[in-house]
Amino acid sequence: MSTEQAVAQAAAHAPTAGEYIKHHLQHMQLNFALEPVKQTKMVDFSLFNADSLFFSVTLGALACLIMWAAARRATAGVPGRFQAMVEFLVEFVDGQARGLIHNEKSLKAASPIALTVFMWIFFMNAMDMLPVDLLPWMWEGAVGQHSPYAYMRIVPTADLSAAFGMALGVLLVCVYYNIKMKGLGGWGHELISAPFGAHLAIAPINLGMQIIEFSSKTISHGMRLFGNMFAGELVFMLIAMLGGAWKGFAGLYIGLGVAHIAAGSIWAIFHILVITLQAFIFMMLTLIYISQAHTKH
Repeated sequence: MSTEQAVAQAAAHAPTAGEYIKHHLQHMQLNFALEPVKQTKMVDFSLFNADSLFFSVTLGALACLIMWAAARRATAGVPGRFQAMVEFLVEFVDGQARGLIHNEKSLKAASPIALTVFMWIFFMNAMDMLPVDLLPWMWEGAVGQHSPYAYMRIVPTADLSAAFGMALGVLLVCVYYNIKMKGLGGWGHELISAPFGAHLAIAPINLGMQIIEFSSKTISHGMRLFGNMFAGELVFMLIAMLGGAWKGFAGLYIGLGVAHIAAGSIWAIFHILVITLQAFIFMMLTLIYISQAHTKH
């Protein structure tokens, strides 16, 4: 078989652009019997995205392990590079927390929460820097191309359920601090008296406004992270398709290859900023919402 025939045969069996993107946007979804299923409804609690769950738990454990290793290796003398980097990060996050939360008891938990959130989301976002096809290709080779398990997305924060899960976690922390700082009765009174005043006639309106406020904070918190990371992942897929169009050393294909390398490099450099910025924004909003829970209306 000639080279031209081999290229033509490979092209005939290659997925189309739409099929490529559809395959890479499909999660490995399992039911609670660990059987592969596909989501057919907008909201379905009978299944879960196994890939997002695996990578989020693994990367969260890795972030905790790194911080634990830094604490174990800390010395009172001149710090090494690793210790200096961790100390800078801890002091930076603690400074942000102290600028927003002025209760010393709350800071003992709020600062570690903020640091954990930043590290965890940074590590999950950083998975986007791996080649978009690398781990899915390795997994597909392990389980078989046509296996119902042959799906994998490696960026948990590009999964709407994972991003909303983290936002709901922050909401629960805020509810805890509202009750802790104001008491259950005090917070309940605030829910029906703010923002329009403590009048029985407008208590339902106040309660409705409070529900809208908490809901909008949670939704925007999760959607901001998900939207930015999903868009970044999709751009990497589109750039990968430029390289997939390579068919030989013809003028057009050489141009596509150069564009593939240039666009991938530029977007990867820019995406380092996006990865860090989104982790920082999520952390700062977490601190702001916790500080608001300390404010009495």
